Amino acid sequence: MKPLRIALTKGRLEKDTVSLLEKMGMDCSALHDKGRRLILPVGGGRIEAVLAKAADVITYVEHGVCDLGVVGKDTILEMGTGFYEILDLGFGKCRFALAGPKGKNFFAGYSSKTIATKYPNVARSYFEEKGMDVRVIKIEGSVELAPLLGLSDAIVDIVETGSTLRENGLEVIETVAPISARLIANVASLKLRKAEIEELAQAMEQALRDKEETQ
Repeated sequence: MKPLRIALTKGRLEKDTVSLLEKMGMDCSALHDKGRRLILPVGGGRIEAVLAKAADVITYVEHGVCDLGVVGKDTILEMGTGFYEILDLGFGKCRFALAGPKGKNFFAGYSSKTIATKYPNVARSYFEEKGMDVRVIKIEGSVELAPLLGLSDAIVDIVETGSTLRENGLEVIETVAPISARLIANVASLKLRKAEIEELAQAMEQALRDKEETQ
């Protein structure tokens, strides 16, 4: 039987996922010594890990070239619905937040607000739920610059500690959504390889529980 193929988000989520797979007793030596390889065997070849950028993880899973993926909820909220989200892995925790200049009441006044963000879909749906009419500007780099330059009234961005906001005279106004790493599955794979995927997800869940108990 061909191995289950799982796309991992490069970087911190990749490291946390490898650590979880090792807690499950899987051999991840190829992932520690990967060189330039992008498809690597895990657990004696039971699984193939594909290393990719977060947005590509979703694309590979949606198109069925990977059965599973590990990706942040931030990317899921911004990008996709053509897959199943099957497990909250609990690591990579942070949050989406609305932030603006310190001491300024963002919700005051009647004029339409301008929001700068790397995540326009997340920002739009958040303000739609509030019934607020906003103009959304997509920024690729440091979003914190936009209100400082007068380009926007506020930003929607990922916040971990909030230190970058504080250093730039900004503060969190509201939490938009919590974020953590999720295990996602291709729709067809979940039907065709249901038992294998469920077995892996249950093993992951058990390893996460064991980890919580030892902490």
